[in-house]
Amino acid sequence: MKVLVLGSGVIGVTSAYYLARAGHEVTVVDRQPKPALETSFANAGEVSPGYSSPWAGPGVPVKAIKWLLMRHGPLVIWPKLDPVMWIWLLKLLRNCTEARYAVNKSRMIPIAEYSRDCLRALRAETGIHYDERSRGTLQLFRKQAQLDGTAGDIAVLKQYGVPYEVLDRDGCIAAEPALSAVKDKFIGGMRLPQDETGDCHMFTEALAAEAAKLGVQFKLNTTIERLIADGSKIAGVVTSAGRLQADAYVVALGSWSPRLLRPLGISLPVYPIKGYSITVPIIDADAAPVSTVMDESYKVAITRLGDRIRVGGTAEISGYSNRLDAARRATLDHSLTDMFPRGGDLAKASFWSGLRPMTPDGPPVIGATRYGNLHLNTGHGTLGWTMACGSARALADLLSGKKPDIDTAELALSRYDHRFG
Repeated sequence: MKVLVLGSGVIGVTSAYYLARAGHEVTVVDRQPKPALETSFANAGEVSPGYSSPWAGPGVPVKAIKWLLMRHGPLVIWPKLDPVMWIWLLKLLRNCTEARYAVNKSRMIPIAEYSRDCLRALRAETGIHYDERSRGTLQLFRKQAQLDGTAGDIAVLKQYGVPYEVLDRDGCIAAEPALSAVKDKFIGGMRLPQDETGDCHMFTEALAAEAAKLGVQFKLNTTIERLIADGSKIAGVVTSAGRLQADAYVVALGSWSPRLLRPLGISLPVYPIKGYSITVPIIDADAAPVSTVMDESYKVAITRLGDRIRVGGTAEISGYSNRLDAARRATLDHSLTDMFPRGGDLAKASFWSGLRPMTPDGPPVIGATRYGNLHLNTGHGTLGWTMACGSARALADLLSGKKPDIDTAELALSRYDHRFG
């Protein structure tokens, strides 16, 4: 079957790879000159199934108010005269109940765990490298109240059989020795030893090369303008390079997916949530993190990627703007210098932002639409890197008429036919 994959981020490229491996003739289309130049370019670098949780949860509305008032708060909202923004926020709030949180989390953990296993298998099959490490994630608590509040998270980890360690100050230092220089600034942490790290951009570029070996073609520098519907099927894609046709179409355009689908009458509740990162060259390896340290107070991830430190965080709700905000960088700088003051050279840091495609309930959208040959793989939010391989493998199975290894029914677009959207 001939398949057009729209989007060359980590979701699009992994989709293309698994589809080609399943025997399909695949072409990837993207407006960028190379793969992974937008949201996949400089994310926090975490592959963290254990932290795959919905943003919408009990207590989040109250926490959000506190975050908005913090100097280095993890949340920023720039109100706009955009009904799509406000409808999405309302749907998010409606998911902030214990019952909805439990359902949404139960949909996220399996795909995230499956994806990590797929990533490991893919790495063994292809031998690709991307500054990967398998050294776990340490969630660092500056306050006793944060440590005391882990009971709910621990219960969920136990429920899904995710290994974890609750650590005192000395335990945190054993996992991340550089923290010994700032041991008065935290009281403990929780570590997920099975989490991994790696450069998503490097991975996507390397996998694109592997996909090309399988026959995948990349039609880059090509703007996707609109989909052409013919009855119950898609008849083609209008692009800056002309009309393209295939037997099946996969939309993997992240935050831009809803705009492409809306003219077809498909309502996809995905909204861009901007994240920021800095990438800092390491100047003292012993003073840098070993893996990922999540600074819980500021919701900032500090990750070792080869000879660099990637610091990522902030949830900014500001539409499709990719403007770099100096105040957001100040938060990232503060978290890094507070925890690893001698690790990296901030004067040589690069500053970046990307638009995360968030659903109001948390899980991504994978699978069919009401058009028989149009399929979705989008809405992964902050977990695109974590969920990419599993999402792509499951999608390839669905398109090939095979039953995926995990149940994807509750990840389909049809779940929004229900009340909470």
